Amino acid sequence: MAREKKKGGVLPPDGGWGWMIVAGCFVVTVCTRAVTRCISIFFVEFQMHFARDYSGTAWIHSLVDCTTMLCAPLGSLIGNRLSCRVAVILGGFLASIGLVLSSFATSLEYLYLSLGVLTGLGFALCYTPAIAMVGVYFCERKALAYGIAMSGSGIGTFVLAPLVQLLIEQYSWRGALLILGGFVSNLCVCGALLRPIVLKEEEACPLPVDSESGYNVKLFARNGVHTKKTTCVKLQVNGKQSCLQSMQEYSFLLMPDFLVLAGSFLLLASGCSLPFVYLVPYALDVGLSHQHAAFLMSILGVIDIIGNITFGWFTDRRCMKKYRNICYLFAVGMEGLCCLFIPLLQTFALLVPFSVLYGYFDGAYVALIPVVTSDIVGTSYLSSALGVVYFLHAVPYLVSPPIGGWLVDTTGTYTATFFLSGFAMISSSLLLFTAAIVRHYQRKEKNCLSKDPQLESCEDKQVDYYTSKKKDLLVIIPATS
Repeated sequence: MAREKKKGGVLPPDGGWGWMIVAGCFVVTVCTRAVTRCISIFFVEFQMHFARDYSGTAWIHSLVDCTTMLCAPLGSLIGNRLSCRVAVILGGFLASIGLVLSSFATSLEYLYLSLGVLTGLGFALCYTPAIAMVGVYFCERKALAYGIAMSGSGIGTFVLAPLVQLLIEQYSWRGALLILGGFVSNLCVCGALLRPIVLKEEEACPLPVDSESGYNVKLFARNGVHTKKTTCVKLQVNGKQSCLQSMQEYSFLLMPDFLVLAGSFLLLASGCSLPFVYLVPYALDVGLSHQHAAFLMSILGVIDIIGNITFGWFTDRRCMKKYRNICYLFAVGMEGLCCLFIPLLQTFALLVPFSVLYGYFDGAYVALIPVVTSDIVGTSYLSSALGVVYFLHAVPYLVSPPIGGWLVDTTGTYTATFFLSGFAMISSSLLLFTAAIVRHYQRKEKNCLSKDPQLESCEDKQVDYYTSKKKDLLVIIPATS
């Protein structure tokens, strides 16, 4: 690490210790996303034990998801200011304590706090920093690395779904939560694997400034536009210097492409959690056994793995890299289409194909979320951008399961709930598709104009008056008594 700092950073290794980062992120997704999915297996147990309705019980799952996403920027902040290692170890401790405390629950409100808030907060501190670290270590094989890392949610669901059902039968839901608390403590081990790395980019503070005090502003080009990346102000106070980072690290929020992507994430999050919450209750409602209902989740999980890895490998091909956005919206649209057919599937033999298709496309789009985000904002902003992206999932994750439960209580069937899920995801895909069409015609029009030298835009003739010969702008602030 000392050598890296002296050299001013290194290039993304695209291998080496990066594969250990992938392994650590893989286990993080097992312990966070797979465990969150398996909470739906406790749904009927909680409902029967506390004698509550669907919407009241659904708040537990929605609070876990909501807190995980709502606090994602906090995970990014701790990862950026301290280190991803510290964030994941702290998150693993909180998540484990939350699950252990949940095993002593005496009411649903108790579970709202222990399982929903405390465990969700721990998951939030682990999830975003671990995913961001993969993007730091990989460049050329980024999609494949993310495909392997994110497949942890699928493998974890495949293994944990029947295991959790077995633990509930053997030790009751209290014993199952206690054992899960011990299992989730492995997040602390994963955090120890996340060795920091200093990239050879303008990611830390710029070059040293004058010994007194002043500004050091580096400009960088993104999409042909020069903007400030990070402004660090070093102040001389009693011989100590402190670096104050500005909010420029969130300047990507003004990018039109990111705003469209954010809108699609809001629609996606409104629908994607409902099948994971209500697939098992729906299967039990149509007459399937508890083992068959849990097995549907296992099938969904193992096919999720195939979607993660195959889509990651496929979109990493040189000819497909520029079509990653199209692959992403296709996966989301197909997943929504699957949900529209589930009310017609009322036997185990018919629900198995649903689990296969839904699981595959779910794995495909989940693996591409950080890749598509990175393609838009760049690696330097990836950690902060992922925090915002998962933050946008928070409110839909909070309200959509209770709304789905209210629809079940009101209509007496699951049809409206799955229709809500399907239409939300299809709308997310259509929004991105519309934006892609508009962008295509804008680019086409721009190319037509650039062919005529008389119509050349003035942007091509701009001179950057802020870049000096030394490439750094130094502003000296006079010392005051």
